[in-house]
Amino acid sequence: MSTHGSELNWWEAPFASGALDATVSVPASKSLTNRYLVLAALADSPSTIHNTLISRDTELMLRALEQFGVRVQRTAQEDGSTTVVLTPGGPAGAETPRVDCGLAGTVMRFVPALAAVTGAKVHFDGDPAARVRPMAPVLDALAALGVEFDFHAQPSMLPFTMDASAVAARESVTIDASASSQFISAMLLIGHALPGGLHLRAAAGHIASPDHILMTVATLRELGVAVAEDADGRGWQIAPGAIAGFTVTVEPDLSNAGPFLAAALATAGTVRVPFWPENTTQVGGKWVQILSAMGAEVSRSADGVLSVRGSGTIHGIDYADASELAPTLAALCVLADAPSTLHGIGHLRGHETDRLAALETELSKVGARVRATEDGLRIEPGALQAADLHSYEDHRMATAGALLGLAIDGVRVENIATTAKTMPDFPQLWAQMAGTAAPGAPGQAG
Repeated sequence: MSTHGSELNWWEAPFASGALDATVSVPASKSLTNRYLVLAALADSPSTIHNTLISRDTELMLRALEQFGVRVQRTAQEDGSTTVVLTPGGPAGAETPRVDCGLAGTVMRFVPALAAVTGAKVHFDGDPAARVRPMAPVLDALAALGVEFDFHAQPSMLPFTMDASAVAARESVTIDASASSQFISAMLLIGHALPGGLHLRAAAGHIASPDHILMTVATLRELGVAVAEDADGRGWQIAPGAIAGFTVTVEPDLSNAGPFLAAALATAGTVRVPFWPENTTQVGGKWVQILSAMGAEVSRSADGVLSVRGSGTIHGIDYADASELAPTLAALCVLADAPSTLHGIGHLRGHETDRLAALETELSKVGARVRATEDGLRIEPGALQAADLHSYEDHRMATAGALLGLAIDGVRVENIATTAKTMPDFPQLWAQMAGTAAPGAPGQAG
């Protein structure tokens, strides 16, 4: 948790006195951006990524790739987006590259796997909070391939130095993905570059966030990597081979669109997000189903604009596997007309913070009765009241607090700047949206 109490760290969340009527252009997907960046580093020629997300997590990834000799060229486009051209194969930035993972799960899980196929010796560290995030499954999988680790504090935790000089082919590697799907995705992303390819098996038990694994497989296939799934759906066979340089355009981040779309329900207003894909592998695509079930009118126009209109009533929901959508969904459940149950999200205890414990604590402050269960949350709405909400240096906790602030006058959110992890302009975009509220119009707020 961050340090509390400094007045400078508190952000007064905009309150909507009526229904919103806003169109919000959200930045590109972090999940897709960082997958494309890793694969561009492994390609055999330059790659061009249009609409690259520029945020703390992707900056950390770009700096990490430069440590492995990848040349990065950026071009600002007239529409405000950024195009990045990555050229692999240059000299490494240092004899023993040092990678700063920050608090980015994709960096701390994907880049050690990338380092394994380079044969390099690499040092990894990150933010203090990153040093307690689960790492063991992906490191154990890399060790099975011959990577040696020197842990400088705790076993299987940051900081560590890895030596990949003895990586060799293995018939099969098994990995525990109960704490994060990123462990599987990390290995899938490098499978084609390993000697003999890779047969990866999920260990017995729960697989966290399977949607993100589907995204990884789809991305690999999009770029020409042969991926075959085992009959039971718990294994993947990656054929060896080179990836040709590629050109792609990254979709908007549909998870980050969630708080804005949920704002339509919170204020009985209308919020539109352009460039919504007709089909997507992003978990944020579930917002269409979720918000419809909670009482919104949801439609997508022929030109890709998703519109969400709140009716003034928000229904409770019983929902499984919300994954990274859970903080925003839980905040919306606080404003509902009936209790809600979210389950299948026990792995969120190992995200930027223990999100289940954090949501139980913070949502209870505004009047809801919230109980964290073994694998989720039980939320019973109550009489709403203003509160100061801590963000725990977690961008999704911060945006959940902002959503509550639309409907509850007087909410303050600690360190809204933590949203820069995936959405640097969040405070400005949120204020612009809140400014469209029609004074005196009927809405949920109040």
